[in-house]
Amino acid sequence: MTGANGFVGAALCRVLAAEDFEVRALVRPGSDRRNLSGTGVEFAEGDIRDPDSLFRATAGCRFVFHVAADYRLWVRRARNMYETNVRGTLNVLEAADRMGVRRMVYTSSVATLGQTPDGTPANEATPSRLNDMIGHYKRSKYLAEEAVRSQARKRGFPVVTVNPSTPVGPGDFRPTPTGRLILDAAAGRMPAYVDTGLNVVHVDDVALGHLLALRHGRAGERYILGGTDLSLLEILERVAQRTGRRPPALRLPRWSLWPVAAVSEARARFTGGAPRATIAGIRMARRHMYFSDARARSELGYRARPADDGIGDAIEWFRRFGYLD
Repeated sequence: MTGANGFVGAALCRVLAAEDFEVRALVRPGSDRRNLSGTGVEFAEGDIRDPDSLFRATAGCRFVFHVAADYRLWVRRARNMYETNVRGTLNVLEAADRMGVRRMVYTSSVATLGQTPDGTPANEATPSRLNDMIGHYKRSKYLAEEAVRSQARKRGFPVVTVNPSTPVGPGDFRPTPTGRLILDAAAGRMPAYVDTGLNVVHVDDVALGHLLALRHGRAGERYILGGTDLSLLEILERVAQRTGRRPPALRLPRWSLWPVAAVSEARARFTGGAPRATIAGIRMARRHMYFSDARARSELGYRARPADDGIGDAIEWFRRFGYLD
């Protein structure tokens, strides 16, 4: 498995350990491995940008889960993101094929999918184009998914693609952009909101969806691993209920955030940190990103628990590990 020590990857490792799989985790030298404590995985040091390390890591494996990705809404050097998300993904596919792996599950994202004109939930067949992709993360994941589909077909190699929506829950050490949103709201740092929406899903349900895709997914198909469609205000209200805070009452027009994002990105370029607000994030907020997981439920037997459970588990985990001190 690539990306095993990340948010989704570690949750998948816990699922696989419970099913008595023997897991070899590709990790970079010196990487943070706290998320894998107690999972019993075997470590193989390497990098998805290094083909030789992938050949060594996949030797003797029956299946490959390619979960690793550079998931940021802003980067100082976009080229690095494309090298990881596109070139690195093709490296994993080539290594899996050449080393005799039986099947690969590739973790894409709902970021690659289109949006419906009327705002109803999109599905796997909703049309999308590269020009519709906002920001380098969405563009790189779109290109990676297209490349995987093309190369797998050419090689005759079985790849099942899963498209998680917005996972939340325990183990978000970095944290992810959505985890940061929940953390800021829980800490009282979200006095206002904008009109947008997300599909929120518990990270453990996403992890189980990966295993279901391995067992029941059709090669060449993709499956949305989603949960509950919620407006941003509804998410913040649920966080407020869990923390005893008042939800924000001030709704801001999106145009008012452009200067904030511009200044935040400029500061990040100077300090090397991550911006609190990004231009790409504001552009994406123009639409409610709602999705249907009907295909995964029908073909894989996938089920997702209520989003409240994921939000609550995320808050409790952040509190337990000192993020809310």
